[in-house]
Amino acid sequence: MSLTLEPSSIREQKPMAEVRAKVRLTNALDESLSQLRQLPSERVRRREASALVDTGAVRTIVPRFIAEELGLPIRGQRTAEYADGRKESVPVTGPLIVEVLGRDTVEEALVLGDEVLIGQTVLEKLDLLVDCLNQRLVPNPAHPDQPVTKVKRVDRNRNHKHLPVP
Repeated sequence: MSLTLEPSSIREQKPMAEVRAKVRLTNALDESLSQLRQLPSERVRRREASALVDTGAVRTIVPRFIAEELGLPIRGQRTAEYADGRKESVPVTGPLIVEVLGRDTVEEALVLGDEVLIGQTVLEKLDLLVDCLNQRLVPNPAHPDQPVTKVKRVDRNRNHKHLPVP
């Protein structure tokens, strides 16, 4: 049995291109010290970078040279699992501010590789979507002006009747 496709049913397939975004990375501890007027704002360590956006990755990744340039403390190790199944213990940084499209969040980052990678946590916290057709990041159209985080409301009176309400 053979299958014949009519020309009208064949879609032109483009290879999946990578999506990149301009990001600003800031040492969050420096930023806090600056806000407390304990560090001049010009001494806050910042860096702009072109980041690969990877919806298949959960965490943010920065290469060692950027972690060092920003003076990010290493607060421990985490296990990273690669697409081929290999696992490796890698350093994880202290707080890092990631700014994309005028939206920012505080993250920790895995230290590995040779480029900045933005994963799901930043995309979710900043309420950004990947526009694959145009190979770019865009704010969620439902919330174009600012990120919105969905939360579940817990009604203490209904869900915890046995606990005293302060």
